[in-house]
Amino acid sequence: MTSHLHALCFDANDPPLLARFWGGVLGREPAGDSYDGIVLPPGDDTGFRIRFLPTRERKTGQNRMHFDLTSTSPEDQRETVARALGLGARHIDIGQRPEEGHVVLADPEGNEFCVSEPGNAFLAGCGFIGALACDGSQDVGYFWSRALGWPLVWDQDQETAIRSPRGGPKITWGGPPLMPRTGRERLRFDLVPSAHGDRRAEADRLVSLGATRIDTGREEAAWTMMADPDGNEFRVLPSR
Repeated sequence: MTSHLHALCFDANDPPLLARFWGGVLGREPAGDSYDGIVLPPGDDTGFRIRFLPTRERKTGQNRMHFDLTSTSPEDQRETVARALGLGARHIDIGQRPEEGHVVLADPEGNEFCVSEPGNAFLAGCGFIGALACDGSQDVGYFWSRALGWPLVWDQDQETAIRSPRGGPKITWGGPPLMPRTGRERLRFDLVPSAHGDRRAEADRLVSLGATRIDTGREEAAWTMMADPDGNEFRVLPSR
């Protein structure tokens, strides 16, 4: 048994605004969702949903997850950057060096993302969303490989990456040193058990892999809140 990555969730102060921004960047139409929030459906069966959930908390510090978008040519990279800026993005400096070919931007609520240079071999064949790049340990890469049943496609110098057997984006972890935490993470995963699976049994399996349950104080909550070995929160939702 493995979990299915149902969605990547963004905490948003203005979910409709953020959904329109990312829908415009990615070429997806926002829609309602059978669980909650506003969702951008996956572009094909190799991707995952992007869900926007309301929060009153303001962003503090750099996110531990961000998208790496791909480019097919210098012109394509410039067009993606221009489209994002036109939708409300802005250039930011997170310490990138001038010789690096990627462009670092932030969406209207400050969530960082990169538009990678053409010819990036690591992201070749991964689609427009080339990767979800995460700050995290080698152990957490191993955990998510086992949790999702996605094979490791990179494991070197404590850096790891996994990818669905169907293809699509990679999920990567950069290894130490890890960034300091500055409040609750604004991006996190929603999982569902495999078809006809039981949410509580799947939570038990994830605990056996190194996750921990988080007590929300709601015994009959519609989901199970958990944390991976690095302390990143995620939810296990019931199958529908």
